[in-house]
Amino acid sequence: MTCDEAEILLHALIDGELDAGHAREVEAHIAGCAACAAELAAYRKMTQEVAKADLRYTAPPALRMKIDASLPKPLPKPIPRSMSNAQGQSRRSILQGFAMGSALSALAATGLVAVVLRADDEQRIMSEVVSAHLRSLQAGHLTDVVSTDQHTVKPWFNGRLDVSPPVIDLTSKGFTLVGGRLDYIDARAIGAVVYRRRQHVINLFVSQTTNMEKRPAKTETIQGFNIRRWSDRGLNYWAISDIGADELNEFGDKFEAAVQTNTEG
Repeated sequence: MTCDEAEILLHALIDGELDAGHAREVEAHIAGCAACAAELAAYRKMTQEVAKADLRYTAPPALRMKIDASLPKPLPKPIPRSMSNAQGQSRRSILQGFAMGSALSALAATGLVAVVLRADDEQRIMSEVVSAHLRSLQAGHLTDVVSTDQHTVKPWFNGRLDVSPPVIDLTSKGFTLVGGRLDYIDARAIGAVVYRRRQHVINLFVSQTTNMEKRPAKTETIQGFNIRRWSDRGLNYWAISDIGADELNEFGDKFEAAVQTNTEG
């Protein structure tokens, strides 16, 4: 094991994320490498200091009031049946007007509603991607298989998913393969391929789709995380990290280029 490989796995060792075999490999390397041993000691000291610090934050009452004020107001109470005939007729007239308007605009509205539903669905999935990324950063959740070898990570997905996600070694490009795991988005099991850029985690979520059309990449920021999403050859991709959007786009471009090269080869 090299120092570069050990450095990738030091945090996983501290958090108890490594299986027994990989833990022994890292510990054996540390035993003979003073630099990595010192780095591990520094990480452990930092972990202990963070654990001792009181980092909890209590939201002020003004924040609760602001949230309460932003919530939808309750619906008005139903109109009593004892309303006068004139009021009842007025209401019926309004309802008839609504019905006529709906009949005239139904065709145009159908397309608009479809667009709105699709947009809402995409935003919901993006929120689930953020949640899955946050879960993965908790101790013991980042990887189910730990390896910097793409030929170890990719076969691990076989039999666990309908389609095994592409696993590309981008270490020479500055993005180190760490491993992979199963995750759940939109109530479906999908593959997550994990990379590191320095000390930053990049989760690449991959799911199967019936749409074979290629969808160009789009990057947006949600809850402080950058997400780059695209579709190609029947697969949907979401790459998420706290690295800058330019670096995440660089990762996506290099990943797509490598997949294209492997497919053509």
